[in-house]
Amino acid sequence: MSIKIGDKVRFLNSVGGGVVTRFRGKDQVLVEDEDGFEVPALIRECVIVGENPMQVRSSHKPKQPVQPEPAPVVKQQVAEEEVEETPKGERLNIYLAYLPMGTNMIQDCKYEAYFINYSNYYLFFNYMNRQNNSWYSRYNGIIEPNTRIFLEEFGKEDLNDLERICVQLIAFKKDKPYSLKNAISVELRLDTVKFYKQHCFTANEFFDEDAMVYPVVKADLPEKQLLVSATELQEAMQQKVYIDRSPAKIAPKKKPASPILEVDLHIHELLDNTNGLSNADMLTYQLDKFHEVLEQYAGNKGQKIVFIHGKGDGVLRKAIEKELKTRYKQYYHQDASFRKYGFGATMVTIK
Repeated sequence: MSIKIGDKVRFLNSVGGGVVTRFRGKDQVLVEDEDGFEVPALIRECVIVGENPMQVRSSHKPKQPVQPEPAPVVKQQVAEEEVEETPKGERLNIYLAYLPMGTNMIQDCKYEAYFINYSNYYLFFNYMNRQNNSWYSRYNGIIEPNTRIFLEEFGKEDLNDLERICVQLIAFKKDKPYSLKNAISVELRLDTVKFYKQHCFTANEFFDEDAMVYPVVKADLPEKQLLVSATELQEAMQQKVYIDRSPAKIAPKKKPASPILEVDLHIHELLDNTNGLSNADMLTYQLDKFHEVLEQYAGNKGQKIVFIHGKGDGVLRKAIEKELKTRYKQYYHQDASFRKYGFGATMVTIK
């Protein structure tokens, strides 16, 4: 019998046990003991002494070719099995995640793709890619609530086929009433250059390993990507000198503080395509956006701006802190809400 999140287990080679809270990699789990501490343990050294089917389940990775025949994603459990529901789970939050299979040689490794259903709903879904003006199904089936499943393993020779992908899905519940959700179709454009760069795989809430996570649906709203053409990018790069030299606009009269403004400085949120840009070029573009926003709101006293820079390797965060301590030392800054942003954001207050 396979171990699932929520199962009560005991250790084979040591004293103790507890309830499985989450998976770590492919061969370890974290077990919460009676004192509330999480203890790592190898899956093969745990034995199930009690099941709790109402907890979130993580399915096994099925073996399949790149373009499999349609098949059920998750083996169905007994019909009477119920899913524990949460208020937050009543809204659809769906993600795609890509993980490197080897972190030492990112230039030569293969990758794994996962589909994440962070909701109280079952999903019929179809994961596709576009080739020669046609769509090809790479995986389709049903995924259970609050579950992540393995989609496929692929190599760098497959990246060109993954530049344009699409996810279509229909949400439902079994044997109980539920709120009707619209059928959803979301097209995404993957920046395949990122698959060659180790720093593009970052810490996340779904895996212990670094991954690239793409939102498909957030709080019932299909994700829409910001597309920037090469011409617009070139014009923006040429005009940045004039933006830096432009005098700050002074408000004619004091205005009440505006709501908190959020500015996401992740490069994939600013640019759709980073081909030809070095790490230094991308950092410069991110800092230019940082300067542009502060200049724009320089006259709005009391304005709070949250710059989302992520944890990553800390290069962007350190660059922003340096600018705030030198060029903008008249402004007050602090870490933004940990509950909302983790350690990946800084809030600046215009003084």
